[in-house]
Amino acid sequence: MATDSFGRRIDYLRISVTDRCNLRCVYCMPEGGVAWKPHDELLTYEEIERFAAVAAGQGISKIRLTGGEPLVRRGLVGHVRRLLEVTGIEAIALTTNGTLLARYAHELAAAGLRRVNVSLDTLDPDVFARITRGGRLSEVLAGLDAAFDAGMDPVKLNVVVVRRLHQDLAAFARMTFERPVHVRFIEYMPVGGADDGTVCGGAEADGWTIEDEVPSDEILARLAAEGAAAGFGELKAVSREEAPGGWGPARYYRFDGAAGTLGVISPLSHHFCGECNRLRLTADGRLRTCLFSDDELDARSVLRTGDDDAVRALIERALAAKPEHHNMRVGTIRRMSQIGG
Repeated sequence: MATDSFGRRIDYLRISVTDRCNLRCVYCMPEGGVAWKPHDELLTYEEIERFAAVAAGQGISKIRLTGGEPLVRRGLVGHVRRLLEVTGIEAIALTTNGTLLARYAHELAAAGLRRVNVSLDTLDPDVFARITRGGRLSEVLAGLDAAFDAGMDPVKLNVVVVRRLHQDLAAFARMTFERPVHVRFIEYMPVGGADDGTVCGGAEADGWTIEDEVPSDEILARLAAEGAAAGFGELKAVSREEAPGGWGPARYYRFDGAAGTLGVISPLSHHFCGECNRLRLTADGRLRTCLFSDDELDARSVLRTGDDDAVRALIERALAAKPEHHNMRVGTIRRMSQIGG
């Protein structure tokens, strides 16, 4: 079992397989995108698989593949199959914007993928096109249907709540009556942009501000009020035993009669650093101990010049360096798409 210097069990590894994305969400990156890393600076699938196998031997039992948008990288289906084979871990999950999921859902399921999180911040097609700078909501909804059709479970939606976007939370609550989807509302986090003076999205999005934060308690109050107004009844807490299986800190709720659940993730208003169980490996091979920290260890060089013992030593250094708290830092040098979330 891997533990850090504060006694926390670290069993979850988030791996970004690419820094590229086919959307340009206003709170994530500038309209022109960010400079992609050259191909030779990105980890190969073989390097990722080797790192994951060593990490599994150190106590990592859960892996999530992220991006950018992971499905834009060719060969991801085979990568999922090989990861399961070489690591022997209990599960691999995928976080995606959903636009390509309809094309790959059944192949991914056949390769062994069961868990999928789809990032979706609005159910209004026009607002979706504005937030994503040209994305099509219909593609994401088709991907969601394909995930259910392929037998994936659990299927979760990640909704970043940004005050200026005026999102219809009740529309997401209605979805939980129509299908067993688990919607998680995530507080807008001040990640990215510290190198150019903006935070989260650049000048067009005006950057992250404290005014755009919607604390999870307010989100729950809105859900309860809007749900009651829509005739959904009372919003009730879901016990840990009844909640969808998860690897993170979401708290779950449900309206009576709903097939799915509604959750909140509160990295700012109710930070869960004391329960943090993860490390992050970026697409260019940097091992990060905290989303809000720019401290990184160079895993790529170790993978390309060292043996497995050197990789183990690197992981041990990361565990020792993992901070106790994120200290509410505003802005990081890397943007979310470059970190992998």
